[in-house]
Amino acid sequence: MMQVKPKAKSLFEILADTLKRANEKYKVIIPWYIMVSKENKNQTIAFFEENNYFSYPKEQIKFFEQGEMPLLGENKQFLFNKEGNIMLASDGNGSIYRSMKEKGILQDMKQKGIEWIFIGSVDNVLLKMIEPVLLGLTIKQNNQIASKTIVKISPEERVGVFCKKNGKPSVIEYTELPKELAELRDENGELTYGESHIMCNLFSLSALEKIAKETLPYHIAIKKINYYKEGKLVEAKEPNCYKFEQFIFDSFPFFENITLLRGKREEDFAPVKNKEGNDSPETARKLYEEYWKI
Repeated sequence: MMQVKPKAKSLFEILADTLKRANEKYKVIIPWYIMVSKENKNQTIAFFEENNYFSYPKEQIKFFEQGEMPLLGENKQFLFNKEGNIMLASDGNGSIYRSMKEKGILQDMKQKGIEWIFIGSVDNVLLKMIEPVLLGLTIKQNNQIASKTIVKISPEERVGVFCKKNGKPSVIEYTELPKELAELRDENGELTYGESHIMCNLFSLSALEKIAKETLPYHIAIKKINYYKEGKLVEAKEPNCYKFEQFIFDSFPFFENITLLRGKREEDFAPVKNKEGNDSPETARKLYEEYWKI
């Protein structure tokens, strides 16, 4: 018997398919808001246009830009591009709150009568943007924020984990969790800090409006960036600059409680983060095909 190889799909097409299934199931058209950077905005919109918005209603899709922060060199000085301008970079997924307010997205949601908003990451091919169980549980627990989680596969897995910090719900990024805490286990042998944050977050509109008024902290990432000095290109051989990023989970401590719903890795988390090996297109494709029985 001849087997037909599945059609290759982009990440955006996979997300569009997910939304279209939900629209058909619930007999609605779900608004889709997409945060882009200044660098990839035109390319992203052009990609949607070239693909006829993946047959999703164009009027229900809105793009909005996130913020930027300057890049600093190892000597804490600004880096410059070829034109002599200070080099800027997108300031992390946590800038989504401020950007939604400044770009009129929160107002648009309010006008549409939207009460709950799911925020996820485009690089997860198993992302379920419609989570009725998570929504129902959050409302039942009388919380304004929620997150779908999975169990951390090992102490070394590069994901942030949930915890209580100063009595408030928080997430510790894997780069900031000490090794002894990452390896700590409870009496059942499970990792004490093993509830992974996988960017499957739910917020009430009032929660987003509250967060948008706050100032989130910046985290520092060390990157390898080429720049210009006195008109000459300086090619980086190793990480050489500081990038400042806000993280979406830094909003969690503004609330007393958060609803957490543990999911399954094979059903909820197939990220594309590396070119090959773990969390690569190859592993994500396999999980996607196994889930949808392709």
